[in-house]
Amino acid sequence: MLIINGKIITWGPENQILPEGTGILAREGIIEKIAPQDELIRAYPDEEQLDAAGQYVMPGNICAHTHFYSAFSRGLAIPGDPPKNFVQILEKLWWNLDKALDEEGVKYSALVCLVDAIKHGTTTLIDHHASPNAIEGSLDILADAVNQAGVRASLCYEVTDRDGMEKSEQGIQENLRFIKRIARRDPADAKLRAHFGLHASLTLSAGTLQRSRDLCPDEVGFHIHVAEGLADQVDSLEKSGKRVIFRLDEFGIVQPQSILVHGVHLDSREIAHVAQTGAWLTHQPRSNMNNAVGVAPVEEMLEAGVRVGMGNDGFSNTMWQEWKEAYLLPKMAHFNPQQMNGNTVMKMAVANNSDLVTEVFDGLRVGWIKEGAAADLIFVNYHPITPLTPGNLPWQILFGFQESMVTATIVAGKPLMYQKKLLTLDEAEIARKALEVSVGTWQRYEEFALKK
Repeated sequence: MLIINGKIITWGPENQILPEGTGILAREGIIEKIAPQDELIRAYPDEEQLDAAGQYVMPGNICAHTHFYSAFSRGLAIPGDPPKNFVQILEKLWWNLDKALDEEGVKYSALVCLVDAIKHGTTTLIDHHASPNAIEGSLDILADAVNQAGVRASLCYEVTDRDGMEKSEQGIQENLRFIKRIARRDPADAKLRAHFGLHASLTLSAGTLQRSRDLCPDEVGFHIHVAEGLADQVDSLEKSGKRVIFRLDEFGIVQPQSILVHGVHLDSREIAHVAQTGAWLTHQPRSNMNNAVGVAPVEEMLEAGVRVGMGNDGFSNTMWQEWKEAYLLPKMAHFNPQQMNGNTVMKMAVANNSDLVTEVFDGLRVGWIKEGAAADLIFVNYHPITPLTPGNLPWQILFGFQESMVTATIVAGKPLMYQKKLLTLDEAEIARKALEVSVGTWQRYEEFALKK
């Protein structure tokens, strides 16, 4: 198709804002040509045209760490006294909610997140799943939802010992089964990839870490929470005498293909080691604030050479909101208005997220508008009230862009939403069914919560 009448924000190393009158030709999911739209219309008169109507056309947003399974936490009351710390949040909320999910819960918690992603311009998501009472086949359920929605995603199952060794092994096998599915490269799964999921050091024994490393194919990275709370470091020191990064590295978990999540309580030696290994690390400021775990030293990490991206940890797929919190939180935490530059936020959320997903998708450039890149695009109905330039674009986004301005979402050249109308998912029907399913999930959650 031809995308016409848009003002194009390219991102990439030499970000440009191309004026209205430049068109994009997308074929077979790839941006084939960027040229004056009049030339493209003459050269390709039979191509379907998608009219941006003067809006900005830019790459879709990327979420480098999320949890589809957490959707039904919205409005959920935790029985008893409120959690006092991060470990209690895990024990009282998340480790009961994930156990309460059945297959329908897995499906509809994913679908509501995917509706949210498409509506708000998030076109690629890297998910980290848990459903201890519905492990086998759970990643296929998520894959079906992702394929129905039409977005791009990488999936994994969260291996943990907290529910017993039998379920730990089931989690390992679910990862391996899905990794084999993706390795077959079925065309129907073209927008899917796989990681090997691990929960966190504090719920993983040495035996489980070693078995996971032994069985995971060398070309597949791990996806694991790291030093999100201080408890992870305390537990690691008690188990091994080593801080988390060095404990995990002993088992070959910290590697270039791996995604380490949070890193709030990494020290300078750990940061330097992550940089040396080339592993990815993702920042989720909204979650860190909500769990009161602290502020990740992402500026120090970036200066040390760590490849820091940005996720949302299961918060809404309004990624520009995540960017804004990443910009504001360090300023408040350090009483320093010079803390965190807008360009630093873009380094994480745009440049590094693009590089991460490009690696995951075997070199297909995702997150730029250029010839040969994935045609993953959004239309944004933003009317600047001051001059908008490549130099000030980060601050225009941080202080002006809103997710409600996204009017079209396109992945691999296929429109998933146009003029704010969802084309692949029925939002009203999904919400109706999710409401019905969530009632049962909440009932089971309360039963688990009250047993403790």
